[in-house]
Amino acid sequence: MKTLWQHCHVATMAHGKYSIIEDAAIVTAGGTVHWIGPRSEALVGEGVAIIDLGGAWVTPGLIDCHTHTVFGGNRSGEFEQRLQGVSYAEIAAAGGGIASTVRATRAATEDELFISARKRLASLLRDGVTTVEIKSGYGLDLASERKMLRVIRRLGEALPVSVRATCLAAHALPPEYKDRADDYIAHICDEMLPALAAEGLVDAVDAFCEYLAFSPAQVEKVFLKARELGLPVKLHAEQLSSLAGSSLAARYQALSADHLEFMTEDDARAMAAAGTVAVLLPGAFYFLRETRLPPMDALRQHGVAIAIASDLNPGTSPALSVRLMLNMACTLFRMTPEEALAGATVHAAKALGLGHSHGSLEVGKVADFVAWDIERPADLAYWLGGELNKRVVRHGVEVTAGELTRG
Repeated sequence: MKTLWQHCHVATMAHGKYSIIEDAAIVTAGGTVHWIGPRSEALVGEGVAIIDLGGAWVTPGLIDCHTHTVFGGNRSGEFEQRLQGVSYAEIAAAGGGIASTVRATRAATEDELFISARKRLASLLRDGVTTVEIKSGYGLDLASERKMLRVIRRLGEALPVSVRATCLAAHALPPEYKDRADDYIAHICDEMLPALAAEGLVDAVDAFCEYLAFSPAQVEKVFLKARELGLPVKLHAEQLSSLAGSSLAARYQALSADHLEFMTEDDARAMAAAGTVAVLLPGAFYFLRETRLPPMDALRQHGVAIAIASDLNPGTSPALSVRLMLNMACTLFRMTPEEALAGATVHAAKALGLGHSHGSLEVGKVADFVAWDIERPADLAYWLGGELNKRVVRHGVEVTAGELTRG
């Protein structure tokens, strides 16, 4: 069964540009884009369903390529404390920070984690997201990481969204391994990753390379194990200091290196040569009131693909809107609306290893798109908050409001 979606304008986002087709039509079949072009050239045969999009602007479905959607507890109290002058270090010393989320996540049942995460994920979907990456990393032991990854898989089965699961066991040092970081890394490599990969719960492996987390040498051990298991890698790098983590990621042909406020031009060169995507996270930059910008000129000069994501997490970016991240990318990082939209579509797909199938509207790619009631594509980065009127199509089928609450 083919469907002709017509009376629209399309920003295909091919090659990272708007690549606009005015007065366009899209033919979908079998969940993919069968044809796309000017409406005057569309061939309509018998048995083709025709849907009028009322002059909407169509873009690829938004892709949130870095989230921590599954977690237990709530850290709004810590946010309030920081605004009252309590430092992050003081909060952490009192048992807060990531440690508090780890305790809450370990204590929660799988159903409890699923129910809370579904609400957060539904907010992203109402914002036009059709593909999302979700990381583990608040369990920090085999049973709890498994529980998180099972919830991540379950979310992808229950809701109309494509979900990629990333194992971030090397996120922080669990309390039972205090002052024994090397032992914990060995546990991840020898027991956790092999078991979780064997169960089919992992699409990629991530780590946090920072002075307050894990060293480049420790991260490299995780990368070596991931390579042995046939899993691609990603990396939280250069958020708070320059440790050349992004260059390490590039040496292992990482899908992406994320945050990157402290990366150097040498890091940018390495990432460009490896095809590693720079994932910028303006929500965390804003929420932590950071002042050091990612090196945008170096990224552009060396041709590094730049993605944008929400970094949805309880401590540093409780962001429920990718469109708000587009605006922040423009206002905080001085990106253009076109660059920002490419960052949440075609470059975000590449950051998930899905560049061949997602992220732009081209023949043969998955038919995930959003028909927006807007005047021009830049509106997606212009409006602050609220829900823009839209119709969301996933795999060639329009998503209904009821599908966001099922499961």
